[in-house]
Amino acid sequence: MELRHHALQVLRLADPAQKAAQALDMLAAAATFSIAEQGPAEPADPHALPGRPARPVLLDHTAVPRRSPFTGAGRAALVHAIAHIEFNAINLALDAVWRFDGMPVAFYLDWLRVAGEEARHFTLLREHLRAMGRDYGDFPAHQGLWSMCEKTRHDVVARMALVPRTLEARGLDATPPIQDKLRRVGTPDALRAVAILDTILAEEVGHVAIGNRWYRWLCARDGLDPVEHYAVLVRAYEAPRPRPPFNTQARRAAGFSDAELDWLANG
Repeated sequence: MELRHHALQVLRLADPAQKAAQALDMLAAAATFSIAEQGPAEPADPHALPGRPARPVLLDHTAVPRRSPFTGAGRAALVHAIAHIEFNAINLALDAVWRFDGMPVAFYLDWLRVAGEEARHFTLLREHLRAMGRDYGDFPAHQGLWSMCEKTRHDVVARMALVPRTLEARGLDATPPIQDKLRRVGTPDALRAVAILDTILAEEVGHVAIGNRWYRWLCARDGLDPVEHYAVLVRAYEAPRPRPPFNTQARRAAGFSDAELDWLANG
Protein backbone atom coordinates (compact mmCIF):
# COMPACT_ATOMS: atom_id res chain seq x y z
CA MET A 1 0.00 0.00 0.00
CA GLU A 2 1.08 3.59 -0.63
CA LEU A 3 0.69 5.83 2.39
CA ARG A 4 -0.11 9.25 0.94
CA HIS A 5 -2.84 8.13 -1.43
CA HIS A 6 -4.38 6.03 1.33
CA ALA A 7 -4.30 9.00 3.72
CA LEU A 8 -6.36 11.04 1.23
CA GLN A 9 -8.89 8.21 0.94
CA VAL A 10 -9.31 8.09 4.72
CA LEU A 11 -9.51 11.90 4.89
CA ARG A 12 -12.49 11.73 2.50
CA LEU A 13 -14.45 9.39 4.79
CA ALA A 14 -17.47 11.04 6.39
CA ASP A 15 -18.30 8.49 9.09
CA PRO A 16 -16.35 9.40 12.25
CA ALA A 17 -16.06 5.83 13.57
CA GLN A 18 -14.89 4.52 10.20
CA LYS A 19 -12.35 7.33 9.83
CA ALA A 20 -10.95 6.79 13.33
CA ALA A 21 -10.76 3.02 12.85
CA GLN A 22 -8.96 3.32 9.52
CA ALA A 23 -6.51 5.89 10.89
CA LEU A 24 -5.65 3.44 13.67
CA ASP A 25 -5.32 0.62 11.14
CA MET A 26 -2.93 2.77 9.09
CA LEU A 27 -0.79 3.42 12.14
CA ALA A 28 -0.66 -0.29 12.98
CA ALA A 29 0.42 -1.04 9.40
CA ALA A 30 2.95 1.82 9.16
CA ALA A 31 5.88 -0.49 8.40
CA THR A 32 4.11 -1.98 5.38
CA PHE A 33 3.49 1.27 3.49
CA SER A 34 5.52 2.62 0.62
CA ILE A 35 5.71 6.42 0.46
CA ALA A 36 5.44 8.23 -2.88
CA GLU A 37 7.61 11.30 -3.49
CA GLN A 38 4.62 13.01 -5.09
CA GLY A 39 1.22 12.83 -3.48
CA PRO A 40 -2.16 12.49 -5.20
CA ALA A 41 -3.55 15.42 -7.18
CA GLU A 42 -5.55 17.96 -5.22
CA PRO A 43 -9.30 17.39 -5.56
CA ALA A 44 -11.05 19.66 -8.05
CA ASP A 45 -12.94 21.21 -5.15
CA PRO A 46 -10.47 21.48 -2.24
CA HIS A 47 -13.31 22.64 0.01
CA ALA A 48 -14.89 19.19 -0.36
CA LEU A 49 -12.30 18.05 2.14
CA PRO A 50 -12.46 16.69 4.74
CA GLY A 51 -15.23 14.15 4.66
CA ARG A 52 -17.45 14.85 7.63
CA PRO A 53 -20.83 13.72 8.94
CA ALA A 54 -24.05 15.71 8.62
CA ARG A 55 -23.89 16.33 12.36
CA PRO A 56 -22.68 18.19 14.34
CA VAL A 57 -24.13 21.40 12.97
CA LEU A 58 -21.21 23.77 12.31
CA LEU A 59 -21.47 27.36 13.51
CA ASP A 60 -19.15 30.33 13.71
CA HIS A 61 -17.05 29.93 16.85
CA THR A 62 -18.74 32.99 18.39
CA ALA A 63 -22.16 31.33 17.98
CA VAL A 64 -21.37 28.08 19.80
CA PRO A 65 -23.10 28.27 23.21
CA ARG A 66 -20.96 28.21 26.36
CA ARG A 67 -22.15 25.79 29.02
CA SER A 68 -21.16 25.26 32.63
CA PRO A 69 -19.34 22.03 33.50
CA PHE A 70 -21.25 22.08 36.78
CA THR A 71 -24.33 20.66 35.01
CA GLY A 72 -24.62 17.27 33.33
CA ALA A 73 -25.55 18.82 29.99
CA GLY A 74 -22.68 21.28 30.30
CA ARG A 75 -20.15 18.52 30.93
CA ALA A 76 -21.46 16.57 27.95
CA ALA A 77 -21.15 19.70 25.79
CA LEU A 78 -17.58 20.17 27.01
CA VAL A 79 -16.61 16.57 26.22
CA HIS A 80 -18.30 16.96 22.84
CA ALA A 81 -16.31 20.12 22.06
CA ILE A 82 -13.04 18.34 22.84
CA ALA A 83 -14.12 15.30 20.81
CA HIS A 84 -14.77 17.61 17.86
CA ILE A 85 -11.28 19.07 18.19
CA GLU A 86 -9.83 15.56 18.16
CA PHE A 87 -11.91 14.60 15.12
CA ASN A 88 -10.58 17.65 13.30
CA ALA A 89 -7.07 16.75 14.44
CA ILE A 90 -7.37 13.36 12.68
CA ASN A 91 -8.18 15.26 9.50
CA LEU A 92 -5.34 17.73 10.00
CA ALA A 93 -2.77 14.97 10.38
CA LEU A 94 -4.06 13.00 7.39
CA ASP A 95 -4.03 16.18 5.32
CA ALA A 96 -0.37 16.80 6.20
CA VAL A 97 0.48 13.26 5.07
CA TRP A 98 -1.02 13.45 1.59
CA ARG A 99 -0.66 17.14 0.73
CA PHE A 100 2.98 18.14 0.98
CA ASP A 101 5.44 16.75 -1.56
CA GLY A 102 9.19 16.53 -1.17
CA MET A 103 9.42 16.00 2.56
CA PRO A 104 11.57 13.35 4.27
CA VAL A 105 10.01 9.95 4.96
CA ALA A 106 10.06 10.74 8.70
CA PHE A 107 7.67 13.67 8.12
CA TYR A 108 4.97 11.38 6.72
CA LEU A 109 5.47 8.76 9.42
CA ASP A 110 5.32 11.42 12.14
CA TRP A 111 1.97 12.71 10.89
CA LEU A 112 0.66 9.17 10.47
CA ARG A 113 1.46 8.62 14.14
CA VAL A 114 -0.42 11.82 15.02
CA ALA A 115 -3.45 10.72 12.99
CA GLY A 116 -3.60 7.40 14.81
CA GLU A 117 -3.22 8.91 18.26
CA GLU A 118 -5.85 11.58 17.53
CA ALA A 119 -8.16 8.79 16.39
CA ARG A 120 -7.64 7.07 19.74
CA HIS A 121 -8.38 10.32 21.58
CA PHE A 122 -11.58 10.84 19.60
CA THR A 123 -12.69 7.28 20.30
CA LEU A 124 -12.08 7.62 24.05
CA LEU A 125 -14.10 10.84 24.17
CA ARG A 126 -16.93 9.47 22.06
CA GLU A 127 -17.20 6.38 24.25
CA HIS A 128 -17.35 8.66 27.29
CA LEU A 129 -20.05 10.79 25.66
CA ARG A 130 -22.10 7.67 25.03
CA ALA A 131 -21.68 6.64 28.66
CA MET A 132 -23.13 10.06 29.52
CA GLY A 133 -26.18 9.39 27.33
CA ARG A 134 -25.02 11.59 24.43
CA ASP A 135 -23.11 11.08 21.19
CA TYR A 136 -20.88 12.95 18.80
CA GLY A 137 -23.09 15.26 16.76
CA ASP A 138 -25.54 16.06 19.55
CA PHE A 139 -24.16 19.59 20.07
CA PRO A 140 -23.15 22.32 17.60
CA ALA A 141 -19.45 22.83 16.90
CA HIS A 142 -17.13 25.10 14.91
CA GLN A 143 -14.41 24.61 12.30
CA GLY A 144 -11.65 26.92 13.52
CA LEU A 145 -8.90 24.32 13.21
CA TRP A 146 -9.86 23.24 9.70
CA SER A 147 -10.22 26.84 8.51
CA MET A 148 -6.52 27.43 9.16
CA CYS A 149 -5.76 24.12 7.49
CA GLU A 150 -7.44 25.40 4.33
CA LYS A 151 -5.66 28.75 4.48
CA THR A 152 -2.24 27.08 4.69
CA ARG A 153 -2.85 24.29 2.18
CA HIS A 154 -0.20 25.58 -0.27
CA ASP A 155 2.49 26.45 2.30
CA VAL A 156 3.99 23.68 4.44
CA VAL A 157 5.99 26.19 6.50
CA ALA A 158 2.84 28.11 7.40
CA ARG A 159 0.98 24.85 8.10
CA MET A 160 3.61 23.66 10.60
CA ALA A 161 3.81 27.11 12.21
CA LEU A 162 0.13 27.90 12.54
CA VAL A 163 -1.67 24.58 13.06
CA PRO A 164 0.28 22.25 15.40
CA ARG A 165 2.42 24.87 17.14
CA THR A 166 -0.27 27.58 17.35
CA LEU A 167 -3.82 26.23 17.35
CA GLU A 168 -3.10 22.76 18.70
CA ALA A 169 -0.61 24.13 21.22
CA ARG A 170 -3.50 26.04 22.78
CA GLY A 171 -4.73 22.67 24.02
CA LEU A 172 -1.61 22.41 26.16
CA ASP A 173 -2.63 25.66 27.86
CA ALA A 174 -6.36 24.99 28.07
CA THR A 175 -6.37 21.43 29.38
CA PRO A 176 -5.16 21.93 32.99
CA PRO A 177 -7.77 24.64 33.79
CA ILE A 178 -10.50 22.42 32.33
CA GLN A 179 -9.29 19.53 34.46
CA ASP A 180 -9.30 21.74 37.56
CA LYS A 181 -12.96 22.61 36.98
CA LEU A 182 -13.89 18.98 36.44
CA ARG A 183 -12.11 17.93 39.63
CA ARG A 184 -14.15 20.51 41.52
CA VAL A 185 -17.30 18.97 40.06
CA GLY A 186 -16.11 15.60 41.37
CA THR A 187 -18.78 13.37 39.83
CA PRO A 188 -17.72 10.01 38.32
CA ASP A 189 -18.23 11.27 34.77
CA ALA A 190 -16.21 14.42 35.50
CA LEU A 191 -13.32 12.45 37.00
CA ARG A 192 -13.37 10.03 34.06
CA ALA A 193 -13.03 13.04 31.76
CA VAL A 194 -10.04 14.23 33.81
CA ALA A 195 -8.34 10.86 33.31
CA ILE A 196 -8.99 10.92 29.55
CA LEU A 197 -7.57 14.43 29.35
CA ASP A 198 -4.42 13.23 31.16
CA THR A 199 -3.87 10.74 28.35
CA ILE A 200 -4.60 13.32 25.66
CA LEU A 201 -2.35 16.00 27.17
CA ALA A 202 0.62 13.66 27.42
CA GLU A 203 0.35 12.71 23.75
CA GLU A 204 -0.49 16.22 22.54
CA VAL A 205 2.87 17.41 23.87
CA GLY A 206 4.41 14.99 21.39
CA HIS A 207 2.19 16.23 18.56
CA VAL A 208 3.13 19.85 19.15
CA ALA A 209 6.77 18.77 19.35
CA ILE A 210 6.42 17.23 15.89
CA GLY A 211 5.09 20.53 14.58
CA ASN A 212 7.93 22.42 16.23
CA ARG A 213 10.56 20.05 14.87
CA TRP A 214 9.36 20.23 11.27
CA TYR A 215 8.81 23.98 11.42
CA ARG A 216 12.43 24.45 12.50
CA TRP A 217 13.65 21.95 9.90
CA LEU A 218 11.83 23.89 7.18
CA CYS A 219 13.14 27.23 8.43
CA ALA A 220 16.70 25.85 8.38
CA ARG A 221 16.14 24.50 4.87
CA ASP A 222 14.83 27.84 3.63
CA GLY A 223 17.24 30.10 5.53
CA LEU A 224 14.55 31.60 7.77
CA ASP A 225 14.77 32.72 11.38
CA PRO A 226 12.08 30.67 13.19
CA VAL A 227 11.01 33.39 15.63
CA GLU A 228 11.01 36.26 13.13
CA HIS A 229 9.29 34.25 10.43
CA TYR A 230 6.64 33.03 12.84
CA ALA A 231 5.63 36.64 13.52
CA VAL A 232 5.45 37.24 9.75
CA LEU A 233 3.18 34.20 9.29
CA VAL A 234 0.89 35.18 12.16
CA ARG A 235 0.27 38.52 10.47
CA ALA A 236 0.01 37.15 6.93
CA TYR A 237 -2.52 34.46 7.80
CA GLU A 238 -4.32 36.41 10.53
CA ALA A 239 -3.68 33.64 13.03
CA PRO A 240 -5.04 34.14 16.54
CA ARG A 241 -2.45 35.38 19.01
CA PRO A 242 -2.30 32.96 21.96
CA ARG A 243 -3.13 34.61 25.26
CA PRO A 244 -1.91 33.72 28.75
CA PRO A 245 -1.93 31.79 30.95
CA PHE A 246 0.48 29.46 29.16
CA ASN A 247 1.37 25.93 30.18
CA THR A 248 5.07 26.75 30.12
CA GLN A 249 6.16 23.31 31.32
CA ALA A 250 4.24 21.52 28.57
CA ARG A 251 5.33 24.04 25.94
CA ARG A 252 8.98 23.57 26.90
CA ALA A 253 8.53 19.79 26.74
CA ALA A 254 7.06 20.30 23.24
CA GLY A 255 10.17 22.17 22.15
CA PHE A 256 9.31 25.85 22.48
CA SER A 257 12.46 27.90 22.99
CA ASP A 258 12.98 30.67 25.54
CA ALA A 259 12.82 33.20 22.71
CA GLU A 260 9.47 31.84 21.53
CA LEU A 261 8.03 31.79 25.04
CA ASP A 262 9.21 35.38 25.55
CA TRP A 263 7.51 36.39 22.29
CA LEU A 264 4.26 34.85 23.47
CA ALA A 265 4.47 36.40 26.94
CA ASN A 266 5.33 39.89 25.71
CA GLY A 267 3.06 40.11 22.69
